[in-house]
Amino acid sequence: MEARMKNPATIIPAAMKPIMELMKAAQSQGLPQELLEMIHLRVSQVNGCSFCVDAGLKNLRKLGESDERVGLVAAWREAPYYTDSERAALALAEAATRLADRPDSVSDEIWNDAADHFDEQQLAAILLMIATTNLFNRLNAPIRQVAGTW
Repeated sequence: MEARMKNPATIIPAAMKPIMELMKAAQSQGLPQELLEMIHLRVSQVNGCSFCVDAGLKNLRKLGESDERVGLVAAWREAPYYTDSERAALALAEAATRLADRPDSVSDEIWNDAADHFDEQQLAAILLMIATTNLFNRLNAPIRQVAGTW
């Protein structure tokens, strides 16, 4: 495989710094890095971004996550390996990524469940991680950024 072009954020270098600042902001609110990486992985799976799925898998393994927890993120609803707070964050990540799938994509049920587990700062960080991951996915997927490269 070969990418169609270089990543747009490298072609327009002024774009990379603010994108990375968004990621840093999301990571600065005291949430476990493992949770943020799970969100990144799940959003990237939903969007079919092989580059980001590959990065998410590698980052979770570096953080010491088990093969079960890494490998079954796509089936988090049926797998016994996730806490209630992780499930709430993953549900929010999926819903916020699939905005066009239904009129009320982030239902009150999904939102309230997440709000039961996370305070406003943490919810803001989760939403920033979801949004930034979606941004990365929307840059990488159209250019067919090859998994494992950069």
